[in-house]
Amino acid sequence: MNRQSKLIGLLVIFIMTIWISSCASLRPATSIKNGNILNYKYIYITPTNSLTSSSGATFNGQYYSSSKTVNPSDVITGIISKEGLIRLPELKSELTEETLIVNYGESGRRNTGLGGYTIEVTIQFISAKTNSLVCSCTAEGQGSTEADDIRQAITRCLNELIQERN
Repeated sequence: MNRQSKLIGLLVIFIMTIWISSCASLRPATSIKNGNILNYKYIYITPTNSLTSSSGATFNGQYYSSSKTVNPSDVITGIISKEGLIRLPELKSELTEETLIVNYGESGRRNTGLGGYTIEVTIQFISAKTNSLVCSCTAEGQGSTEADDIRQAITRCLNELIQERN
């Protein structure tokens, strides 16, 4: 092998080592279950704001970027609606026995090396009648933008609850 081939081989090994070490795995999703969400028919999701995030790169002297937007309540609605629950636009006193209040929040960030990080979310399901915790879940997400992080974390979180109840 010539000197140039050895140098390229070492460079590839170096890059792969950095890439592998910077790809921290996500912590497992967790959940608390004090009741079964199948006992409910309706959900009311507390309003959330949309988040827009961007990523970009320079290629051949030209800068390219893309933006992504996520609204956590829309992602939650999509996943939960597939399970047969109906989203209410407002709390209705006559439906409190069958209604869950859904709260969403970002509950942490964790550095993963080389400027990367995960975003952790927690989602609570509260009985509209008793104001007690029926269940909750927590999960991390990591993508190319914060919007990707949040979407992935919500999906992992709710999948943890859905898998447990099926």
